Amino acid sequence: MYVRLIAVGLIIGSSSAHAANGIDVKRGTDSTVYGNCVPSLVVENKSAETIDYLQVDVVVALGDGRERTVELKSAYREGVLYPISPGGKATLKQHLDTSVALGAPCADVKTRRVVRTICEAANGKTCASSVSVQP
Repeated sequence: MYVRLIAVGLIIGSSSAHAANGIDVKRGTDSTVYGNCVPSLVVENKSAETIDYLQVDVVVALGDGRERTVELKSAYREGVLYPISPGGKATLKQHLDTSVALGAPCADVKTRRVVRTICEAANGKTCASSVSVQP
């Protein structure tokens, strides 16, 4: 009986430790810029690696049935990077000077779903840690 309790404890402990070592992305605060909803996501880097670049593409469904893809980025891909160190937090934003505005106020946004995630560590390598996104 004690062996079973120890085994269950090890399984639970290892699964929670695995989840704690990833990159968690959750919904941030929406803002309105010139009448357009600008969503954001908040990243918490629980991994041991530094994230050089993170991008999450979110498809937003509007009340009138239209869908728009919004690219939320940690930095400009072609510019200066803002690394997210282990234990650090950052906000993924839509860069309105390089992408098309949503074209609707935040009240018109009905659903969101993730269609692509790009995570790069040092030297452009894909992040080794898993990325969990809750848009």
